[in-house]
Amino acid sequence: MAEGWRGGFLGSVFHQTWICLRWKNYLREVYKIMNIEIAAEKIFSVFNFPISNTMLTAWIAMLIVVGFSYFATKHVSLIPSRLQNFFEWIIEELLNTVDGVMGDRKETERFFPLIATIFIFVLSTNWLGLLPGFGSIGFYETFEGSRHFVPFFRSTNADLNTTIALAVISVFSIQTAGIAALGFFGYAKKFISFRSFMGFIVGLLELISEITKLISFSFRLFGSVFAGEVLLIVMAFLIPYILPLPFIALEVFIGFIQAFVFSLLTTVFIKMAMTVSEGH
Repeated sequence: MAEGWRGGFLGSVFHQTWICLRWKNYLREVYKIMNIEIAAEKIFSVFNFPISNTMLTAWIAMLIVVGFSYFATKHVSLIPSRLQNFFEWIIEELLNTVDGVMGDRKETERFFPLIATIFIFVLSTNWLGLLPGFGSIGFYETFEGSRHFVPFFRSTNADLNTTIALAVISVFSIQTAGIAALGFFGYAKKFISFRSFMGFIVGLLELISEITKLISFSFRLFGSVFAGEVLLIVMAFLIPYILPLPFIALEVFIGFIQAFVFSLLTTVFIKMAMTVSEGH
């Protein structure tokens, strides 16, 4: 009886191991078929300058935003049209949000173009990447003996280069705002203080936090968008047309939240940079 128990147990172990190996091979083949790439793929070159699929998506998003803005402001009147009224509502809500953080209307109007541009760009590129055809229309190319699918269009913020560029713009604006408000030496006192040992440690931590803003800004947006892109690809591969629908709705919401968080954090950090720290 003991031998039978051992035989049944070992058979079950071998059976489960066999199933795991089959699933491992299956998932490996799925990965190859879906061809999920972290880096953006090159579509063509202009004077030896590579044009990637994420760059094309960014250009399309900018053209759409500029087009909507042009038609919304083409015939501005005291009795606004539906399109003008919609854009005025968006601008008013954004302005009130920034004003609630800054607490100064003059400073709000000073930084509002930057904050609104970041929000609209991130939101439009996030939502544009969810449209049909993005990530599914492209061509095949041969690389190292195997065929790879290269989509013509891909979500812009799934490219780490884009999110790092946005992070550099935000962090540079934060530092510029702090120097403009407090002066170079006044702003430097936030990070360099020799009045006490604890003041020196706190200043050093503040300096490290300013540097890590580049990492947190860029990887938060990139990770969220790239994970959503992979999730939609996997769901569409398993059960097309039906299963991805609730996840697309979720990604619409996440795309808005990520744009709002990125622009709101930029506003908060600008306000903090312009404020004199206690003890300085």
